[in-house]
Amino acid sequence: MSNARVPEDVLFCWSGGKDSAMALHALRAAGDCHIAALLTTVTEQYDRISMHGVRRTLLERQAESIGLPLHPILIPPQCVNATYEQRMKEALAQHFAEGVRRVAFGDIFLEDLRVYREKNLAQVNMTAIFPIWKRDTRELAREFMSMGFRAITVCVDPRVLDVSFAGRELDASFFADLPPGVDPCGENGEFHTFVFDGPIFTSPIAIQVGEKVMRDGFCFCDLSPSTSPSSPIFMENDRRAR
Repeated sequence: MSNARVPEDVLFCWSGGKDSAMALHALRAAGDCHIAALLTTVTEQYDRISMHGVRRTLLERQAESIGLPLHPILIPPQCVNATYEQRMKEALAQHFAEGVRRVAFGDIFLEDLRVYREKNLAQVNMTAIFPIWKRDTRELAREFMSMGFRAITVCVDPRVLDVSFAGRELDASFFADLPPGVDPCGENGEFHTFVFDGPIFTSPIAIQVGEKVMRDGFCFCDLSPSTSPSSPIFMENDRRAR
């Protein structure tokens, strides 16, 4: 009779961005749990990932390429905390009923956010995992590139970062150009990203870069699924450059 330990089911709060991708990769590499589903908040009116502004169709393609079920949590625009917490609690209750007791996040060093997550999970008898907690963000950025991940900036806070950074790929020049005081992983909300390739995917997510728009004080760069056979991964502005 085998004494092998059955991996524990874990939910993963997935934003579609680089920190989520690194945390999910770290969790899978540890090999001591099974990811039950990706949990993502989607704004109802826009049908886009909340805060990041990425179309739901691209989120679904990420989940398909990662090979995990996707559980979208629908929230209204300008969602207040009470509504967010209630809808999150309802989603967590579904997975709790199926035996899930832990939820993983891609947070790195924001102590108040960690406390907030842990407090909310405790109300439904669940606990949190932070696979990349307290990692040096400069090191994480280097590791992100060296492991073959690729991402594009989809949201920029213009109070701390020029809007020209929206729509840029996270390569060596991107990180070199970041102003002093801007965290290399955007952990303070300076920028948000969409990961379209890397070791967690079975195939890249083909994207096309669209217009930049200002909304709610942030600059968003729109992405859409690409249908270009000559450019399976990237990018409308690649064609402009040629």
